[in-house]
Amino acid sequence: MIDGKVWPHRALSANKVNAGDNADMENFALVLVYLLIGTLLRRVRGFPAETGPVLNQYVLYVALPALVLQKMPLLEFSGQLWIPATLPWLLLALTAGAVLIAGRLWQWDRNIIGALLVVLPLGNTSFLGYPMVEAFYGDAGLPFAIIYDQAGSFLALVTYAAILAAWFSPTTDTRPSGPQILSRILLFPAFVAMLLGLVLKGWSYPAFMTLLLDSLASTLVPVVMIAVGFQLRLKLDTGQTAPLMMALGFKLLLMPAAAVGMLWLLQPQPLLMQVVVFQAAMPPMISAGALAIGAALAPRFVAALVGLGLLGSFITLPLWFWLLQTWT
Repeated sequence: MIDGKVWPHRALSANKVNAGDNADMENFALVLVYLLIGTLLRRVRGFPAETGPVLNQYVLYVALPALVLQKMPLLEFSGQLWIPATLPWLLLALTAGAVLIAGRLWQWDRNIIGALLVVLPLGNTSFLGYPMVEAFYGDAGLPFAIIYDQAGSFLALVTYAAILAAWFSPTTDTRPSGPQILSRILLFPAFVAMLLGLVLKGWSYPAFMTLLLDSLASTLVPVVMIAVGFQLRLKLDTGQTAPLMMALGFKLLLMPAAAVGMLWLLQPQPLLMQVVVFQAAMPPMISAGALAIGAALAPRFVAALVGLGLLGSFITLPLWFWLLQTWT
């Protein structure tokens, strides 16, 4: 795992603040290097086209559950934990409404509307969110990021997004049943790991278990960012530029701004607020993009939305980090 440091409080000395800032930038640079490695590996003939999805499966079934088990003991229960669990759903409702209004106003193609309804409300809060939260906020921020992702983004992916993808898909009339949705939730490895971590909270892992979790969790960031770089695509069909630019602006700028507005009246503890808004600022979710592409919903548009969103986030995420530090 990338060694992150919690952002120093303003009461600390200038030297310590500078040291924390340097560590954040080094971690951010590492994430960019991993992404670049993935894009370069796509040009190496020895790597098959399925390399990206295979690496994603390793992350989903091994590295991500290990990270969740490793970090859940850091979670401190408080009356504000409902915030990272519920805010993603509020933002989802806001985003879906905005897509429907914009689609009708500008008469977008039905596949574009369906793709945006599936992809735009969901941020890349695990594959990108975990490493970025750790890079900027350190280990202390990860439990809040996990709650936001598992209780919000993940549940929305296997329920809302799965249903909408099937509903708008031009190739199938099949709708996921209630038992199928429930089984996807209960059997998802990271969700199981989160529940297990909550049950085991307060217990110390055996030394070998700690070593195993640390070693597996340390592979998440390089593997997932290499996989993301390997799958990066930036192609568009005619007439898709305007909805793409509007969607990116909404996802990277307006959604986190809306999160700030929703949280401002609640006045949660600073770290919780910063991590929650930071997660809201993540680019479109890769898994939701894969779901939309699999449903034949404007595949090139979705690939470009995910790819450009990822690249744009490397500009907007540091900006949001700086703004959040200034405001809170």
